[in-house]
Amino acid sequence: MLDLALDLLITALVIGVALWTIRTRDDFAAIVGFVAYGLLLTLAWARLAAYDVALTEAAIGGGVTGVILLRASVRLKPVTTARTPIGVRVLVGLLCAVISAGLAAVVLLPVSPPPSLAADVRSHLASTGLGNPIAGVLMAYRALDTFLETVVVLLALFGAWSLTPDRAWGGRPGAPIPTASFGPLPLFGRLLIPIGVVIGIYIVWVGADAPGGKFQGATILAAMWILAMMAGLTEAPPIGRWRLRLLLAAGPIVFVAVGVAGIPLAGSFLAYPEALAKPLILLIEVALTLSIAATLGLLVAGPPETAPGTEL
Repeated sequence: MLDLALDLLITALVIGVALWTIRTRDDFAAIVGFVAYGLLLTLAWARLAAYDVALTEAAIGGGVTGVILLRASVRLKPVTTARTPIGVRVLVGLLCAVISAGLAAVVLLPVSPPPSLAADVRSHLASTGLGNPIAGVLMAYRALDTFLETVVVLLALFGAWSLTPDRAWGGRPGAPIPTASFGPLPLFGRLLIPIGVVIGIYIVWVGADAPGGKFQGATILAAMWILAMMAGLTEAPPIGRWRLRLLLAAGPIVFVAVGVAGIPLAGSFLAYPEALAKPLILLIEVALTLSIAATLGLLVAGPPETAPGTEL
């Protein structure tokens, strides 16, 4: 009974915060509502025992995305928008209701027996050397989807960089941040960052056999870098540095290289020879972790604002 009450409470809060976030006209309040919505979804996924999804939602949906939206709201100028016609609002409301009803029907009226490949995945999981079925699916059975997800994140960074003024191309992202030796934020950064880096590395490593993985660990590492920049302990590097660009591309490059090597070694693209499956997957995970962490940190930093050679 207590579990049911908790689930109903989380469901009510998710719906209530979602409606409030949509209705509010204040940008900052809407972003706070979005972050709270992401954290509530984290609880919902945890209640469904989908801990990998919960970690991803907390790190990206409720964390990094919220910071990016906050920075965007500060950079954007206030605009006056015309009121949406009532007919359009009604149509959008009806479409949302139809989609919600369809999703509810999928959940409440499942096909019996439900179609599932879980048994097949578990029976072949040992060939990957992984103990976490989520990692096995993402890196073996849906490796192409995982690769495309990492490329999309990199393309988002390119989109942010495309807003760079011509004079600042190749410079540092964001405005110069003065260094500070004293104060609560630098002290907080010096205390938290080493702990966060260790946790991020652990989340990546344990993802092979337990909930965790590259996206979750990379987001934690990116958050520590963002904290260091916010505290004035460091600045984002100039985007013209070749080492930075190599780091951003390292994950996709390693992924493609291993995938191509699978053609002669295992018979198809993104296939792994059984004896080398786990080492190759861990190699991809480490490379992707570094690339995703750098990409997310630079996304938050934004496009360069300082011309090359004029950095403080």
